[in-house]
Amino acid sequence: MLTREAWTTGTETPPVGKGLIWFTVGSRTKEGTMAGVDGYSVGRRLSISLGKYATVFQADIYAILTCAYEIQTNARLEKCISICYGSEEALKALLAVKTTSQLMQRCQKALHDISTRYTVGLYWVPGHAGV
Repeated sequence: MLTREAWTTGTETPPVGKGLIWFTVGSRTKEGTMAGVDGYSVGRRLSISLGKYATVFQADIYAILTCAYEIQTNARLEKCISICYGSEEALKALLAVKTTSQLMQRCQKALHDISTRYTVGLYWVPGHAGV
């Protein structure tokens, strides 16, 4: 995983996504928290309102979970899936051996499930860095 500095200065080469490329994001405005999924390769976009009380971190995880569900329900012939997301903390949490969060457990399971059918790459792309 590249650091934010490496992304913005171009001192290292970012990884190249393979197969179907998906982008996920969590965001918060004064209107509420949103999770977004963009199936760049398949022309599928989702924007999900999570209300006023969800955190951006929860929205990031929910977006990855929604992306995994989209991949499960819309089978494609491609063998590789690339999921690009903007939360470095999300990756660290997804890699945790133990978690008490039901949302995190559901996301880990959904990613595991799609990895039985596809080669799945998770790529951190820093937000607000001009990438």
